[in-house]
Amino acid sequence: MKHLLKGALAATAVVALLAACETQPVADNGLTASGLDPQAFVDTIGGKATALYTLKNANGMEVCITNFGGRVVSIMVPDKDGNLKDVVLGFDNVQQYADSENSPSDYGASIGRYANRISDACFSIDGIDYQLVGNNGPNNANCLHGGPTGWQYQVYDVDTYNDSTLILTIVSPDGDNGFPGEVHATTIYKLTADNTLDITWGAVTDKETVINQTNHCYFNLNGDPSRVGTNMELYVNADFYTPSDENYIPTGEILPVDGTPFDFRFAKPLSEVVDDTTFIQIKNATGVDHNFCLNTYNHETGEGDDTTLAAALYSPETGIYLQVFTNEPGIQVYTGNFQGVGQEADIVRKHGIKYPKHVSVCLESQKYPDSPNKAGANWPSANLKPGEQYYSHCAYKFTIR
Repeated sequence: MKHLLKGALAATAVVALLAACETQPVADNGLTASGLDPQAFVDTIGGKATALYTLKNANGMEVCITNFGGRVVSIMVPDKDGNLKDVVLGFDNVQQYADSENSPSDYGASIGRYANRISDACFSIDGIDYQLVGNNGPNNANCLHGGPTGWQYQVYDVDTYNDSTLILTIVSPDGDNGFPGEVHATTIYKLTADNTLDITWGAVTDKETVINQTNHCYFNLNGDPSRVGTNMELYVNADFYTPSDENYIPTGEILPVDGTPFDFRFAKPLSEVVDDTTFIQIKNATGVDHNFCLNTYNHETGEGDDTTLAAALYSPETGIYLQVFTNEPGIQVYTGNFQGVGQEADIVRKHGIKYPKHVSVCLESQKYPDSPNKAGANWPSANLKPGEQYYSHCAYKFTIR
C-alpha cells in the first residue's frame, strides 16, 4: 500500500490529466443501492465541483463517497440473511453536509489536519507558538478536527476513480486554521473483494507541523438508525485509555481499563456501559467519547500492527460483524452521545430519519488527542517534518458472524 501512496503523492498532476475523463461519474438518474440520488451531490462549493462516487465489488457491497470532505455517505453490506443494509449515518444531499451552521456533522469525513481536540487551540514547535482557530469547548477555547474550516468542509480533488478505488487529494495552505506548513495530503479509499473498506492517508509538508487524519463514519450495524443502537457489542484491544476532563481534553494520564466500564477486551453490549453514571468518565461524556491505547502499537519502534485486530463491533440483530485494523496507536470510541439531543434531535438525515441518542458508534484510528501538547514515551508524537511522509492506515472489514 505504501508504494501506491507514494506514487499518488509524487504523480498527482500526471494522474489528474490522464484520469480527467474518468473521475466524473456517469450522469444517471437512477439511485444507488443505498437509495441515494447521485444528482443530489452534484454542486459547486467554494468554486469546486462536488459529486458522488460509487465503489462496488462482486459480493454486492457498495460504498458511496462524496469528494466534499472526503465523506463516506453510505456503506451497503449483506446481513446474515443476505439482505443489504446501509450501516453508516449521513445525509441525502451535499448541501446538508455543507451546512455547518444548521446541520453540523462530521459524518463519514476524512478529517484533517488534526483529528480530535487540541487544548487551548495552540501548541509549540521548536519554541514557536502557533495559535489555532478554536471551535470547541467553553468560548470555543479548543480546536476540534482541524478547526471550523477543517478538511471535512473542503472539496477534495479526485485523481483516480474506478469501481474499486477512489483517490482524493487536498492542499492545505500554510496558516490554514492556524496550522503551520503547506500540506499536500492524499486519502485512498479501496473496496476489496473480501468486503473491506481500506483507507490510507498520506501527507507531506514544507514546514514542521502536526497531522492526525482519521475517518469519521458513524456505524449502525443494525441497519436501522431510527432506533437506539446500544444492542451492538464492542471489542477494543486495549489495556489502557486516556481519561479526559469535562471538556474532553486528555488529562495526560494513561490509565488501565481493568476494573472499569472501559474494559472492552471481552466484547459486551453498549447498553451495559453508556448509562453508567457511577463512572465519572461516562457521566461527563454521557457515554463513551474516549481514546483507547491499542495493544497493537509498539511504542519502542513507533509502529502499529495493522494485521492484528484493533477493535470490533457486532450486531446480534443482523449478524454483521465489523473488524478494525490500523497502524495507529489509538482509537477514539464515540457512542453518538450528542445525537438526539438539543438541536440535533430535530435534524432530518438520510431517508427522512431523525437519529436518537446512542444510535451509532465511531471507531476513529488516530494519534492520541492533544498530542501536540503532551509529552512522553507512551504519548506518540504527531509532528511531521519536511522530507518525511505521513502514513496512516485503517481497514474496516465486514463479515457475518
